[in-house]
Amino acid sequence: MSRPITTLFMLCSVDGKISTGDVDTRDFDRDLPALPGVGDGLAQYYELERCTDLFALNSGRVMAKIGVNEAGPATVRLPVSFVIADDHHLTLAGVDHLLGRCRRLFLATANAQHPVFQRRGAHGLEILPFDGRIDFARLLHTLKAQHGVERLTIQTGGTLNALLLRQGLVDRVSLVLAPALVGGATTPTLVDGAPLRDAAELRQVKALVLNEVRRLQHSWLLLDYEVLNGEGAAAG
Repeated sequence: MSRPITTLFMLCSVDGKISTGDVDTRDFDRDLPALPGVGDGLAQYYELERCTDLFALNSGRVMAKIGVNEAGPATVRLPVSFVIADDHHLTLAGVDHLLGRCRRLFLATANAQHPVFQRRGAHGLEILPFDGRIDFARLLHTLKAQHGVERLTIQTGGTLNALLLRQGLVDRVSLVLAPALVGGATTPTLVDGAPLRDAAELRQVKALVLNEVRRLQHSWLLLDYEVLNGEGAAAG
């Protein structure tokens, strides 16, 4: 394979929501601990997250939402390298925080004026520029061919998750299900993006093969699937 093996690893509710609301002040990490019957199991997600790949793909939008632009200098450096796709959400302070927080920072951008260029040459920084828009297939190929990335965990938002899935760039899906129903028509879900309307678009629906169901404590679940990206693939 000419790109890393990828796993979409996400925390979501039983109805597929990845947040408690559609504004930045609503967030699972912030809100779930206070919810009776839900918060007691959240630590299991963080334990599982610590076992994911040493390279993690996320978006500048998600990073901004969790507060990296206001976080100040990082106090703990993680053993994980971050691959961040961003055009307009990160500030220079956010870039500096990420540089101090992760082992290596790969920042992919189609914005020639992105603040990251002010840190060109910084230790541990790789800037991956694109023209027009980020080409994720080429990004993944570059990560493997030029930087030796063999496995990559994806933890992006619903829109980017949809793009990556529909382009056949996700190999596995690993979901940690919180025992909750969130609701909300505009609350972000595991896979968002444009809705399918034409019958020809049904080929964008991804079939899955179940690898594991693990019952966790406090009614939480871990679901692990293989994504059938190939033509004519069949479940075993």
